[in-house]
Amino acid sequence: MKTWLDKWEPEDETFWNTGGSTIAWRTLIITTLTLILSFASWFMMSVIAVKLPGLGFNFTKDQLFWLTAIPGLAAGLLRIVHTFILPIFGTRHVVSFATAIKLIPVIGIGFAVMDVNTPFWVFAVLAFTTGFGGGDFSSYMPSTSLFFPKRLKGTALGIQAGIGNFGVSLAQFITPLLLGVGLYGASTVFTSISPKETITVFQNSNVEKQKEVFAGLNVDVQTAILANVKKNVLDSVAASVQSDDKAVLFTSLPVKAKAKAIANANPKLAERILNDISPDHTAVTNKPIYLQSAAFWFVPFLILLSIISWFYLRSIPMKASIKEQMDIFSNKHTWYCTITYIMTFGTFAGLSAAFPLMIKFLYGDFPNAPDPLVYAFYGPFIGSASRVAFGFVADKVGGAILTTITGFGIVIGAIILVTQGLVAPTSMEQFPLFVAVILGMFFFTGIGNAGTFRQYPIIFAENQRQAAGVIGWTAAIAAFGPFIFSKLIGNNLSLNGTVNQFFIGVAIFSILATGINWWFYNRKGCEKPS
Repeated sequence: MKTWLDKWEPEDETFWNTGGSTIAWRTLIITTLTLILSFASWFMMSVIAVKLPGLGFNFTKDQLFWLTAIPGLAAGLLRIVHTFILPIFGTRHVVSFATAIKLIPVIGIGFAVMDVNTPFWVFAVLAFTTGFGGGDFSSYMPSTSLFFPKRLKGTALGIQAGIGNFGVSLAQFITPLLLGVGLYGASTVFTSISPKETITVFQNSNVEKQKEVFAGLNVDVQTAILANVKKNVLDSVAASVQSDDKAVLFTSLPVKAKAKAIANANPKLAERILNDISPDHTAVTNKPIYLQSAAFWFVPFLILLSIISWFYLRSIPMKASIKEQMDIFSNKHTWYCTITYIMTFGTFAGLSAAFPLMIKFLYGDFPNAPDPLVYAFYGPFIGSASRVAFGFVADKVGGAILTTITGFGIVIGAIILVTQGLVAPTSMEQFPLFVAVILGMFFFTGIGNAGTFRQYPIIFAENQRQAAGVIGWTAAIAAFGPFIFSKLIGNNLSLNGTVNQFFIGVAIFSILATGINWWFYNRKGCEKPS
C-alpha cells in the first residue's frame, strides 16, 4: 500500500477534475473527523477539573487552573514538533499515529478520576498528554493547505478548522450528558454546596457550636478556609477582636463571609463541617456520577479513525528536512502572522479552557450560582460556527479585513468586561451580560480564525511549502493560549478575586495585533494585501 502519491498538482484543472478533487475532499473529511476528536480530547480537562473537588479531590484553586493550563503548554510545544514533521513523514503516517496515541490520555484520565487518592502530579502528567490532541492542528492544517488549489484554500481550511474546533464544544457539551452513564466502573458520589443554604445554616446555628467545630479542624485546614475570606474583611475582624486565634477569627466574621468561606472549601470538607454544626441542614446535595465516562467514550472512536486514516489517506510528495523548513523564520511576516493568530486563535482556545472555571470562581459564591458546564460549550460552539461560516466569506472579501474586525470585537469585549465590573462581580445580576460579552468575543475569534488562515497562503504565495510551515508555526504559538489564559486568570483571582488586569492586557495586545494586521495586510497600498 503506497504512502506517497506520485504527483500532486491541484492548480492543474485537468488533474483536479480527473481524481485530484476526490482525493483532496476524502482527505479533508477524514482529517476533519479526527481533528474533532483531537480538540475534544485536548479540552477534556477543562470540564473534568470543574468536577474534581466535588468528588473529594483536595486540589486548590491554583492546582485546578494548572490542570486547565498544562494542556495548552503541552499543545504549544507539540505543535512546534508537528510544524516540521509533515514533509518528513507525510499525511498518512502523521494522522494515523496522532489519532492512536490519544488513547493514552483518555484511558489514563478515565482511571485517574475513579480513585480519589490519585495524586495531583499524576493528573498533571495526564493533562500534559491531552496536549497530543492540541498538537495535531499544526500538521493537519498545513496538509489541507497543500491538498487544495488557491481558490479553495480558504473554504477548505475554514471547514477543517471550524468543524475541528467543534471538538471543544463536543467535550464541554457531552460531559454533563455522560455523567449519568456508566460506560465502565462504579459511580462516585459528587457533592455540591448551596451558598444560599449555607448562609441559612450559619444564621440558625449557635456561634459557640460554630467555634467548637472550627477549633476541632487541623490548623492547615483552618488556614485554607480563612484564605477564602477577602483580606480586608479578615484584617478588619482581626483588628476588632484583637486576636490571632483562627477559631475566634472565623466565628467573628459576618455570617455571609463565614458561609462563603465554607462554601468555597472542598465540598466534602464543607459537608462534614456543616453536618457537625447543624445535622438537619439542606445545604448539601449528593448524587452519583460517572466522571470517567467523560474520558472513556473517546476510545472506540479513536481506534476506528486511526484504522480508517491508515487505509484511506495518502501523502503529498513534498519532502523537506527540518533544516530546510527553518527558512520561514527569516521572513518578518512569519512573526507578524504569529502575533495576529495569537489574538484570534489564542483568545479562542484560552477562553475555551478558562471559561468554566471563570464561571465557577467569579459567580459561584452567589445564591443560585450557575453550573459552569451548562454554559461552557456555547462559547466554543459559537466560535467554531463563525469560523466555518466566515471561511467562505474570506474567500470572497479577503482575510485581512476579517482579522481587523476581529481585533475591534475583542478589544470592545474586553473593555466592557472591565468597565462594567463583569469580571469583578458583586451580584448574579451581572452574569447574563458577562456570558453575552464572552460569547460575543468567541464569535469574533471565529471570524478572525477564518480570516487569518485565508491570509497566510496569500502572504506566502511564492512558496506554498513555507505557507504550510507558517500555518503550523503560528498555530503552535497560539496554542499556548489555554496556558496563558488559565494561569494568568488563576493568578489574578488568587491575588485579588477579579480578572480586571488580565482583560486590560488582552485589550492592549489586541490593539497591537490589529494595528500590525491593518498596516501590513489591510490598508490601501499595504505590503501584502490579503
